[in-house]
Amino acid sequence: MLLDPRHGDFEDNAASPEQRSLFAIVGSLLVEISPAKLLFAWTVSLLLPGVLLGLAPLVASAWISSLSQQLLALSEVGAVLALIVIAALGWLGGRPLLQIAETNFWSLNALAVQPSYAFTREALRHLAELLWRTGSTAASRVRLRRSCSIGAGMLLSAGAALIAVLAWPVSQWTATINDLVLIHRLVVPTFANAVVLVSSYLAVASLAWSVADASMDQPADLAAFDAPSPGGRCWRVAHLSDLHVVGERYGFRIESGTAGPRGNQRFNRVLARLAEIHAVDPLDHVLISGDMTDAGRPGEWAEFLDALAGHPELAARIIMLPGNHDVNVVDRANPARLDLPFSPGKRLRQMRTLSAIAAVQGDRVRVIDGSGKPSATLNQSLAPYRDRITQFAQQGGVRRAAALRGLFDDQFPMILPPDRDGGLGIAVLNSNAETHFSFTNALGLVSEAQTRRLEAAIRHFPTAYWTIALHHHLVEYPMPVKTFAERIGTALINGSWFVRRLQRFSDRSVVMHGHRHIDWIGTCGVSKIVSAPSPVMGAADDAVTYFYIHTMVVGPDRKLCLAEPERVEIAGS
Repeated sequence: MLLDPRHGDFEDNAASPEQRSLFAIVGSLLVEISPAKLLFAWTVSLLLPGVLLGLAPLVASAWISSLSQQLLALSEVGAVLALIVIAALGWLGGRPLLQIAETNFWSLNALAVQPSYAFTREALRHLAELLWRTGSTAASRVRLRRSCSIGAGMLLSAGAALIAVLAWPVSQWTATINDLVLIHRLVVPTFANAVVLVSSYLAVASLAWSVADASMDQPADLAAFDAPSPGGRCWRVAHLSDLHVVGERYGFRIESGTAGPRGNQRFNRVLARLAEIHAVDPLDHVLISGDMTDAGRPGEWAEFLDALAGHPELAARIIMLPGNHDVNVVDRANPARLDLPFSPGKRLRQMRTLSAIAAVQGDRVRVIDGSGKPSATLNQSLAPYRDRITQFAQQGGVRRAAALRGLFDDQFPMILPPDRDGGLGIAVLNSNAETHFSFTNALGLVSEAQTRRLEAAIRHFPTAYWTIALHHHLVEYPMPVKTFAERIGTALINGSWFVRRLQRFSDRSVVMHGHRHIDWIGTCGVSKIVSAPSPVMGAADDAVTYFYIHTMVVGPDRKLCLAEPERVEIAGS
C-alpha cells in the first residue's frame, strides 16, 4: 500500500514536542493564531484585572473624601441624611470593592507574577547546568539550585522596583466623586496604579520566594527504601499515570505522534496484568494520577470507561484525578487554538472529567464542606447540579457554562477516608492551572484555597496516613535535562510553596504524581515523592513499558515508610 493510514502521517505530529522542536511549534502557533481572539483573551485575563486593581484605591479614596466633607457639615439635617446614605453605600460597596481588588490582585499574581519568577529561576538553573554540567556532583547541583534561586529573586526584584519607580510619577492614589465622573482622566493613573502595585509586590515577593527556595531542603534521590516491620500495617498501591487513552483504533497521541503507540492495546494489557496480580496478591488501591485521556474527548472517555468495565474488581479500587490532557487541551491537532476565559469548551472538558471521576469513585470519595470536614460523597455533592450539567453538555452556551462556574474546583481535594483509625487515606488534588491555550496546557498550580481544604481534611483524621495525589511535578528534580522545554511549564508554578506547606505532615504522607513520565523516587526535605513512569507513553508498540506497585508500611516510629516497589513490565505487541 502506498500510504498505510494505520501508520499515521505528519498531521499526527503537528503538536508533538517529541517529533517537532519547540521553536517549530511556536512558529506554527504564531502563524495560525487569531490575533483578535488573543487580544480579547489578554484583555479579559490581564488588562481587566489590572484596571480594576488600579481603580480600587481611587474609588475608595473618593468615598472617604465624600464622607469627610459631610462630617464637616454635620449641623445641617440634610448633611446628616447624606452622611447616612454615603456611609450605607460605603458599607454595602466597600466589602465587594475589597473583594474585587483582592481577587484581581491574586489573578494577576497567578497569571503573571509567580510564572515570571518560576520562569526566571528555571532559566538561570538551565543555563548554569549547561555551563557547569561537566564534573558536577549532587552537592554542587544543590548549591547551584540555591544560587540560581537567589539570583532570580534579585534580578526580578531589581527589575520590578525599577518599573515601579518609573510608573510612580504618573500614578494617582486619591480622587473625588467628580474625578470618577470624568473617568477618561483616570485612564493613565489607573494603569500606573496597577503597575506600581504589582511591581512593588513582585519586588518584595520575588526576594521572599527566592530566600525560601534557597533555604528549603532541595530534592534528592531517595537514599534507601524502608524495610517492612513485622506485624506493621501495610498497603499495596499500584501507581499508573499518563495513560493517554485515544478514541480511535489506530489513533496516535499528541505528545509522541507517530513515534509512540497506536490505539489502546497497551492500556488493555496493563489492566489485564493488574487483574492477574490482584487475583494472586490483592491490591488495596490503584491510583491513576491524571491524563487518563489524550485530549479529554468524549470518545476517549468512552474507551477508558469501557476498558474499566471489563475489570470490575480493579475499578472498585481505582482512584483517579484530572491531568492537563483531560481538561486543558483545547484542540489536539492545533496548539494555536485558543479558548476565551468564558468559553464553554473548557467547562465542558471539566464536566466530562468530573462525570468520569464520579462514575468510577463517586460513592467512595468525599468532598470537603465549609467547616473543613469531609462530608458528602462526590455523587451527593454533584446531585443538585445533575440537570444543569446534562443540559449544558447537550446544548452548550455561555450562560449555562457560567452557571457551573467553580463547580469543578470546589470538588477538590477529594478525600478517600481511611477505613479505620491509623488507616491510609488518599487526598486527590486538582493541580491544573487555568490555561486557555493548547500550547500552555501543561502549566500546574495548587491554589491556596485547595491547600487549606487539604490541611483541614488531614487534621480531621489525626491518626491517619496519607497518599497525597496530584498530576504535576512539585519541583524540578535533581536530574539533567536536554532542553529548556523539558523543565519549564511542567512543574507546579508554586511548587516550592506547596512543598513547604506539606512539611508539617510529611512524616505520615507520601506524595504521588505523574505528568512527565519520569521514573523517580526521592525526597524534598522530609517529604517522600513518587513520580510515575507511563506504562503507555514514550515507547513504540513493540517496546517494553512498565509501572510500579508500591508498598507503604507503618514504621516502628509510627511514620509512613516506602518499601522497595515491585516493577511490573508490559510486553510490546
